[in-house]
Amino acid sequence: MTAANAPVSTTAAGALSAFLRGVERRALVVAELQCGDPTLAEQALVAVMRAFAGIASDVPMAQWPDRFWILLAHRNPIRVPAAGGVWSPGLAHLPTLSPPARLALLLRIGGGLDEAAAAQILDMPVAEYQQALAEACPRDAHGQPDAAGWRALAEQVQQRLRDLPAARLQRLHQPAPAPAPGKDATSWRAPAAPEAAARRSAARGRSRRPLWRGLLILVVTTGVLLGGAAWWKHQRQAPDPAASVPDGAVSTDNPVQVEALSDDDVPVAAPADPVHAASDAAMLADPELTLARDADLYAWFAAGGPVPVDESQPQPSRPEPATAGLETAAADE
Repeated sequence: MTAANAPVSTTAAGALSAFLRGVERRALVVAELQCGDPTLAEQALVAVMRAFAGIASDVPMAQWPDRFWILLAHRNPIRVPAAGGVWSPGLAHLPTLSPPARLALLLRIGGGLDEAAAAQILDMPVAEYQQALAEACPRDAHGQPDAAGWRALAEQVQQRLRDLPAARLQRLHQPAPAPAPGKDATSWRAPAAPEAAARRSAARGRSRRPLWRGLLILVVTTGVLLGGAAWWKHQRQAPDPAASVPDGAVSTDNPVQVEALSDDDVPVAAPADPVHAASDAAMLADPELTLARDADLYAWFAAGGPVPVDESQPQPSRPEPATAGLETAAADE
C-alpha cells in the first residue's frame, strides 16, 4: 500500500514553498561542506525536503526551522559522511575536524543558528555543544584558539553562500528525468509530474468500487430502517392491555365471560316453615305495624327528650351577641 500525503490548502502550500526557498541555500552549503561531495549533498537535501513536506502540515509553523534542521543533521550522509570528500583550499580546516565537530561548526557559521538551537538540533546539552565548538576552532602555532582563523573560516563559508549558483537551487525542485531504457527508474529527486499523475490514476482506479454495489447497499439500508420504524410505531400504538389496566379494575378489552349453568347446578331453595309463615303473615296484616316500627322514637319523646332545632327556616348570617337580649338594673332605672 502506498502512503499518500494529506491535501494541504493553497495558503499552507505557499507557506511551505516560501520556507523551503528561504532555507535551502544555507542547508545546501552546510550539507556540501559537511560531506565534501556536492552531488551527495544535493541528494541528502532533496530527500530531507521531501520528508519535511510530508510532515509540515502536522507541525506548527514556529517549529518548522528546528524540525527541518533536525532532519538534515540526522541524515546518514550528513551525520556520518563517507571518506573521500573534497574541500577548497580556503576551507582546508574542515576536513581536519571530526564529523560531529565539523557539523557543530557548520550549523553555527553556515546555518546561522545560535548555540541553544544548534545544541537542541544535535540532541546534546549546550555545554557539550560549546565544547564541540571549542574543538572545531582553528588553532595558532602555539595550539591556542585563533580568532583571526575563525573569522577567516566564517568569511569563506559566507562567501560560499553568496556565490552559490541559482541553477543548483533550481535543480533541487526539478522532477527526475525519464530513465534511459534498461536503467533503473529509481531516483533521489521527486518523480516527474506525468508519472506521478499516472500512479495516482491507477490507484484511484483500483480503489474505485462499482456504482451498483453502492446503490444496492443504500437501498437495503433504507429498507431496514423503514421496517424498523414501522415496527416501532406499531408497538407504540398497540400497548399491552394488561399493562394499562390498574389493579382492581376490569379491562374493557377483556370483558367478563358469561356461561349458562346447567339445571343440576341451580341451588334448591329450602321449604318455608309453616309455623313461622303463619306468624309472619299475621304481623304483616296488623294495621298498627307502622306505629310499632316507630315505637323507639315515641318512647324517647315521651321520656322528655329535647326537640330538634327546626332547620327548615333560614338562619341569620350574623347572630346577635349573647348579651344583646339581657336587661340590666341600670337600664330599668
